[in-house]
Amino acid sequence: MWPSRDVERKRLETELTIAKTALGLAGLVNQATIETLALQFVASQRREDYYEQVQAKPVSAARADPNSSAFDAERAVAHHMQQGNIDEAGWLIFLMTHFARPVGSKWLRLQDVYGKLGTGTWNWANVTANPAAFYDWLDANWQQIRGKFGNHRKYTSLRPNAQIPMRKTVADYLAWIGPAGHAGFFANAVHAAGNDPHVIFDHLYKEMKIGTFARLGKFDYLSLVGRYGLAPIEAGSAYLKGATGPEAGARLLVNGARKSATPLGSIQGKLDALDLRLKVGMAIMEDALCNWQKSPAKFVHYLG
Repeated sequence: MWPSRDVERKRLETELTIAKTALGLAGLVNQATIETLALQFVASQRREDYYEQVQAKPVSAARADPNSSAFDAERAVAHHMQQGNIDEAGWLIFLMTHFARPVGSKWLRLQDVYGKLGTGTWNWANVTANPAAFYDWLDANWQQIRGKFGNHRKYTSLRPNAQIPMRKTVADYLAWIGPAGHAGFFANAVHAAGNDPHVIFDHLYKEMKIGTFARLGKFDYLSLVGRYGLAPIEAGSAYLKGATGPEAGARLLVNGARKSATPLGSIQGKLDALDLRLKVGMAIMEDALCNWQKSPAKFVHYLG
């Protein structure tokens, strides 16, 4: 699989084999688990590389038009960044995180909301100018919105009477970013936290209190912000507290069981030591471990 990545896959397998003994990684019980985890790292690297690829060339305006058949959310963010429209890029990253991307319907749900069901665009300017109009539109049209939420957002709902309705999540986000917009907001964060990308990420993670965005929503949103260059940030931790799959994967790797009594700080310490060898970064570490723990001895390529 992925012959162009063979050199990297073999490097990861070698480093994991060494780390198994050096770090006492009880979950790497045989060669199959080592090879499977190495492949999951490669799969996660490919997902990261995709974001670089969509930004490498000029992106047409059609890719950013939700009422065009050419619309693609990832490329839409790249287009807005290339045009210097930081607010629209940030707003789309928020929507991408809120809806996520299921395998079946892809970005259809985001597209229907962002494209106002074909009648306009709920862009940053329109929503911030009149949030009440956006909320009223959601309440009136939620049953016509197609597609589904992504797997990581499967407990989210468009229903106006949901425990945390979308209007609450959006209102929280608008208040968090504030009137200075995304460029001013992230500039202030850098000023407050310093120049270390890990520290700035952590500062924003701790400050972010947005409706349905729990641990995963915050991690995904901020990771996208870093990928697209809205702010110079990168996860320096897997943020295991409150995680499900990533914590299970980290514990399985370190302790040989998805549940254990080992403090999360100690688990993170092992991940830090492992990454000194692997040099993949915590976003890839978190994603790969989450997928690996689902099938630790046989590679499954998870797309959703």
